[in-house]
Amino acid sequence: METTLRVSRRQFLRVTALAGGGLLLATYIDPFGHGEGVAAEPNFEFEPNAFIRIMPDGAVTIIAKNPEIGQGVKTMLPMLIADELDVDWRNVTVEQAGLDTEKFSGQSAGGSNATPSNWTSMRRVGAAARVMLVTAAAQTWSVPESECETSAGTVRHRPSGRTLTYGELTARAATVPAPDLESVPLKDSSEFRIIGTPVPGVDNAAIVTGKPLYGIDVVVPNMLYAVFEKCPVFGGKVASANIDEVRAAPGVRHAFVVEGGDNLSGLLGGVAIVADNWWAAKSARQRLRVTWNEGPTAEQSSAGFAQQADALSRQPAQQSIRTDGDFHAAIGGAANVVEAAYFYPFISHAPLEPQNCTAHFVDGKLEIWAPTQTPQGGRRLTAQTLGIEEDAITIHLTRSGGGFGRRLSNDYMVEAAWIAKEVGVPVKLVWTREDDVQHDFYRPAGFHYFRGGVDATSKLVAWRDHFVSFSRGESDSFASSASMSSGEFPGGFIPNYALDASMIPLGVPTGALRAPGSNGLAFVIQSFIDELAHAAGRDPVRFRLDLLASPNPPAAEEAGGRGGRGGRGGRGGRGGSGFDAGRMRGVLEMVAERSGWGARQRQLPRGTGMGVAFHFSHRGYFAEVVQATVSRAGELKIDQVWVAGDVGSQIINPMNAENNVQGAVLDGLGAALGQEITIERGRVVQSNFHDFLLLRMTQAPPVEVHWRITDNSPTGLGEPALPPAIPALTNAIFAATGKRIRALPLSKQDLSWS
Repeated sequence: METTLRVSRRQFLRVTALAGGGLLLATYIDPFGHGEGVAAEPNFEFEPNAFIRIMPDGAVTIIAKNPEIGQGVKTMLPMLIADELDVDWRNVTVEQAGLDTEKFSGQSAGGSNATPSNWTSMRRVGAAARVMLVTAAAQTWSVPESECETSAGTVRHRPSGRTLTYGELTARAATVPAPDLESVPLKDSSEFRIIGTPVPGVDNAAIVTGKPLYGIDVVVPNMLYAVFEKCPVFGGKVASANIDEVRAAPGVRHAFVVEGGDNLSGLLGGVAIVADNWWAAKSARQRLRVTWNEGPTAEQSSAGFAQQADALSRQPAQQSIRTDGDFHAAIGGAANVVEAAYFYPFISHAPLEPQNCTAHFVDGKLEIWAPTQTPQGGRRLTAQTLGIEEDAITIHLTRSGGGFGRRLSNDYMVEAAWIAKEVGVPVKLVWTREDDVQHDFYRPAGFHYFRGGVDATSKLVAWRDHFVSFSRGESDSFASSASMSSGEFPGGFIPNYALDASMIPLGVPTGALRAPGSNGLAFVIQSFIDELAHAAGRDPVRFRLDLLASPNPPAAEEAGGRGGRGGRGGRGGRGGSGFDAGRMRGVLEMVAERSGWGARQRQLPRGTGMGVAFHFSHRGYFAEVVQATVSRAGELKIDQVWVAGDVGSQIINPMNAENNVQGAVLDGLGAALGQEITIERGRVVQSNFHDFLLLRMTQAPPVEVHWRITDNSPTGLGEPALPPAIPALTNAIFAATGKRIRALPLSKQDLSWS
């Protein structure tokens, strides 16, 4: 299902003549229904969207409205506009917009939503501008518009061969009535000249030459630097601190206690230190001695969570998420029964650019420079915390050095704003790597206790998952990104299916991490499917294809609808799109073919194996095969990964799409190999990349990407390729060694074999 920018009768193009004779084209909503004779529609508030600027010399500037966190939207969204505008991409300059709710909508990054949310709307903006330029040319020549065509920023009159550049048409185009965006003609895909071609990122040259783009690069006049010490136990507050000693440190201008509140996503208690430079602030922080009121979370630990999960698994589940058929009767009659307990740990986002924000508060107004995925949410939270109006806050969007969901939360923005208001001059807050690892919103851990059965014909007939997860404190609501939906596969494809859940109270903050939920669920679900295939004596690919070919109506259809969860915590079916078994079969068959699944397996030596997995998340269908080699001593080498993906009818930027998929796969493999956050006495044990291990270049295998083009609206790519990589790897390890991996990370598992 495509999510498009809503366009009503009140939406129209406004054309503005710029100084120097240029032309600005923007889509607008008349908030009072008075513009151009259009009728008002009550209770509909859609803000203006300005995107295109054309100058008399033909220079074209396209505005990128969404935050760029490395996923490529600063290039991709302008490509949609430029293709329909029919300009030469070489003549296009892209500018990053700041937060502006009067001009733009949907200024956020997350959930792989940029493509489905903007595929039609951005093309309409470009197409409407093209129509107006054609009208201007036809009027100039006194010819029918039907005799005119566009190409590379030029309008041509076919019968006479006359041409006018867009730059030459700006003055007349500014007088042309704007077309209705809903009815403006869009190109057929066969006419695309930019969409579907490999386009380097617009920031690439600046990045490799070290130009300032990122939040951490921001410098403003008279700026001071800040660090902020928070309680190592989440939610703790300052009892006392040696503030006077810290104030006396070289270069320090200010040091003070921040009381903070109880919202783990907002301003927490701590000590702020502001100095002439960041090193001085960091050095003074080493002198800081704080006595903390740690609070109840200090009683929590990873070992305690594991003990509680084990105890809960032996008790009746606290709630039923989904029940189909009669699991107990079916498991009692199964020919082969498999039981398994799986675990995946807390994980940190660990973006390479630590959290940072620059803020300046003066005369009741706040100006912010921030790498944020949700600037509007950050502005709202900051306004509430500082007690000022949202319209008193200006937010400049900087490029983010990685987001992965961490920058959906804006705690660092609120901290910088609070400190800036206290000191009255511009302040740049920069977290250390230790701050980033130990004060994250972690991918929640999860415990799954499975029982499954296959019948005498090797058909999967019974499945139960007792999912032990975490609740928000003592509430009965799942912690952020810790839930599992009723529509999660294989619900609806097994006649006797039960998904139950129990929860452990949690004081550790959790949040969305790339492919939220799915990044853990795919591991356990696809691994257990592999166990059942082995118990049935079936080939893992064939077993999955048979499972996908046997939906359990009407439950499969119902599951697809219930799986369509929006919001940051959604997973399979996210964004309102139901699971399509045919599309998943297509990518599974493709990856088996491209990897040479059957023939290659028969040629592999002992200690080398191939594993397969698939997953549906964020509207994307991905199946992956991993080949891995494990030495007898247990040393693991990932040899190669094959990927087949279905994200609809169009790959907008093949270069960026391939990079997104390869990055997602490697991100997933890195998480599987060595990433774990453990909690002791309510605090994170790990602190930096020496004990929270990122993937090294020597560990990264080649990733071969293939696309299955289908007649479906294009969807996003930042997340859905990650989840299958993890179980494909662990299933490959089983094929190589006979050892089943039921807990992550792999660095804690003995992979040796004889």
